[in-house]
Amino acid sequence: MRIIPAIDIIEGKCVRLSKGDYDTKIIYNENPLEVAKSFEAHGIEYLHLVDLDGAKSSKIVNYKILEQIASQTSLKIDFGGGLKSDDDLRVAFESGANQITGGSIAVKNRTIFEKWISEYGSDKIILGADAKDEKIAVSGWLEESNEDLIPFIQDYQTKGIQYVICTDIAKDGMLQGPSFELYSKILAEAKGIKLIASGGISTFDELPQLAELGCEGTIIGKAIYEGRITLKQLEDFIIRK
Repeated sequence: MRIIPAIDIIEGKCVRLSKGDYDTKIIYNENPLEVAKSFEAHGIEYLHLVDLDGAKSSKIVNYKILEQIASQTSLKIDFGGGLKSDDDLRVAFESGANQITGGSIAVKNRTIFEKWISEYGSDKIILGADAKDEKIAVSGWLEESNEDLIPFIQDYQTKGIQYVICTDIAKDGMLQGPSFELYSKILAEAKGIKLIASGGISTFDELPQLAELGCEGTIIGKAIYEGRITLKQLEDFIIRK
C-alpha cells in the first residue's frame, strides 16, 4: 500500500481543514516546499497536493507551488482542486503533476472528464469520490449531489477509471479513524478498483488494517501534522514493505 501524505494549500501556505470547512483552517507551515522535502527525506515517494483556493474558485490557482515542489523534489504528485477546463489540466501537467484528481468536474461535466480519461489515460486521471452519507459531494464539499457513491464509481469504471480517492467527509480531519466499513464495501462492489483511502487516519495501527482491506494507497494529513503518526514510522512501514 502506497503512503501518500497530503499538503493542502490556501494562499500559498500548508493548511488543514476539518470536514472540509474553510472556517476551521489551521496553518501548519508557511512553506509547502519545506514540508514536501521533509517527506522525501523519509523515503516517501508520493504526494497528494490540493489547491483549496482552486477548489473554491473553480480554476487552478496554486500551480506555482506544484511547479516548485515538482522541480525541487522527486515526489510523484497527484494534484487536485478546481480543475475544470482543458487549460487547467494542461497547466497542472506542465507544472509537474504526475496525476490529477477530478472530483466536482466528474459530477458536473462528465463529458469533459471522460474526454480527459481517454486523452491522458487512466493511469493519469484519478476519480475523486468524496462522500457524505454515501452521497457524492462537490465544490470543495460545499454542495451535496444526488449521486450515490458506489454506482458513481462503478459507472466510471466502465469509462476506464482505475484509481479512486474516496474521502468520507464526516471523518476528514477529525482524527477519529478512517471509514473501514465503507472501504470494504467499495472494494467488494467495485471489483478491481485501485482505492486510495483518505480522511480520518489517526494512528499508525490503522495503516496495516487499510493495507489488509486491499486499499492501494492511503492519504495521511492531519495525523502527520499533529504528530500522531511520525515520518519515521512511515519510513519504517515503507521499508518493511
